[in-house]
Amino acid sequence: MSYLRLALKPGIDKQNTEYGAEGGWTDADFVRFRYGLPEKTGGWTFFGTSLVYLVGMASDIFTWNSLTGVPYALVGTNRKLYAFNGGTWGDITPIRLVSSAGAATFAATNGSTSITVTQAAHGAVTGDFVTFSAAASLGGAITATVLNQEYQITLVLTANTYRITSPVAANASDVGNGGALTIATYQINVGSDVSYFDFGWGIGTWNLSTWGTPRPPSTGLQLTSRVWQFDGFGEDVVCQLVDGSIYLFDTSLGTAVRATVISGAPTKSKYALVSTPDRHLVCLGTETTIGSPNTVDPMFVRFSNQEDINTFTESATNTAGGQRLTDGSRIVTAIRSRGQILILTDTSLHGMQYVGPPYTFGFTQLGANCGCIGPHAAVDVNGVSFWMGSEAFYMFDGSVKKLACTVQDYVFKDLNVVQGAKVFAGVNSQFNEVTWWYCSFTSDYIDRYVSFNYLEGVWSIGTMARSAWADIGTYLRPVATEYEPAETAASITTIQGLTAGRSVLYNQEDGKNGNGAAIHAFIDSGYFDIGDGDSMLYMKRFIPDFKDQEGNLTVRLLLRPYPQATASPSSLDPYTITPTTEKVDTRARGRQISVSIESTDIDTNWRFGTLRVDVQPDGLR
Repeated sequence: MSYLRLALKPGIDKQNTEYGAEGGWTDADFVRFRYGLPEKTGGWTFFGTSLVYLVGMASDIFTWNSLTGVPYALVGTNRKLYAFNGGTWGDITPIRLVSSAGAATFAATNGSTSITVTQAAHGAVTGDFVTFSAAASLGGAITATVLNQEYQITLVLTANTYRITSPVAANASDVGNGGALTIATYQINVGSDVSYFDFGWGIGTWNLSTWGTPRPPSTGLQLTSRVWQFDGFGEDVVCQLVDGSIYLFDTSLGTAVRATVISGAPTKSKYALVSTPDRHLVCLGTETTIGSPNTVDPMFVRFSNQEDINTFTESATNTAGGQRLTDGSRIVTAIRSRGQILILTDTSLHGMQYVGPPYTFGFTQLGANCGCIGPHAAVDVNGVSFWMGSEAFYMFDGSVKKLACTVQDYVFKDLNVVQGAKVFAGVNSQFNEVTWWYCSFTSDYIDRYVSFNYLEGVWSIGTMARSAWADIGTYLRPVATEYEPAETAASITTIQGLTAGRSVLYNQEDGKNGNGAAIHAFIDSGYFDIGDGDSMLYMKRFIPDFKDQEGNLTVRLLLRPYPQATASPSSLDPYTITPTTEKVDTRARGRQISVSIESTDIDTNWRFGTLRVDVQPDGLR
């Protein structure tokens, strides 16, 4: 019998059964589809050529060039804000309070590393960062050098006291209070790296139910993990703390100067971006009365005066203003698209277009029942927008469409919706991909991804965990972050009492390995008939077809006589495929066959073509 060509259609299909997905692929990891064929994804190396740990979980990356063409990167975590330039990282976390001299005092206990700090109305929460300066020795081991450092607050005791952990234990001579010159500089309060619903004491209305009876979900309070969101304003960067204040990083001041709050802007918003080409700073889900966070309306849009990010109060002589949207309970995110800003609520899509004076912007509802799951779950690619909802994927190209997704059940039945704010959509323009990184149902941290090739309309899945992503442009390769919640390594600056949780940056699509380690890449096909499927066939051999193969691959052939039968490999399985392998003898018998391709060694690379098998009719025995 002649060789039979087994052509497999591109994309991962998890909507069908293994047999229903005949002629396709059913599972994969670290594999993408390009020109209809599966190939191993690229590797990654440390960003900036060396390992750097940033404190906290990164939620956004922004890369840009200064007016002189110098590349920069900005990374926001749940604890810090960092800027990168010229191989140097700077902690640019905004400051919320600088005490007067002597307002903060210290009290140490002999033999303990725990130091109690007293300052009236300090406003800190456990985990916050404070830097002391001009403090004097306590008299013994706790010297001025020990005190005048940055500390992470170990525990807040009261509104006026908290504890820090010293790098050395106090002795009996440490009876001083730090002197009358001590200044405490407090960074903005930290946020959580996990979202959760709070059903504890005080949640819900009084006498809502009976003692010992669980409260319904509607009475819970959702506390969301901290998310940063960035946008460029000229060469400077607008830094929006989602559900918080908005800050500006002045590029001309360098990475040694911290971001500062934008005066005149709303003090609490859900999202912000700069409109083009008119350049208004648009705050969404923000205050109806500027400077009053108690007036936040999650459906209210407010925009600044043109070219003026410090003026939001409308008048007859400026273009500032505001508008409330109606369909939805909260604005989730917004993206710039072709000729307009697209605003996504939890249930709908709205368009915001510049129309000029006197109204400045016009608003139109473009879609319903198409909400977005998180602040970073939407992207725009050349005027076509893609986003992830809580139950489906969507696109907008002039009208809203639900994307046909061959892995929809796989993703959304395993999605931790509570951690939806962490979902991050990134564009990999080199490979025409939009990828969503998300938390699986049993994980509080990102551990899965789903990719959509928007030119070929195919889907792939995997386990690469990235909490934020920036496409090529400023840098030659995409830049991404990975969060390691248990990591305790030293960060870019010395911080005493620093707890676990670090982010690492990578150059993506760089090489064939994951920082020098092998990438375990595989792809499995569905079961398909050999021949017409009406008789048993004996497979004598197959001819491998790979392009750009480097290193050895493993191919497995699982066979079975009926769809519900137990699959079994041939006696020679698995098969090692080298770059020079011409044919492989199999001794395999069955009606249906599944193909699995796997690489586990360093420096491997491959792209699969078409499998050709030599088969002939055979019996059960």
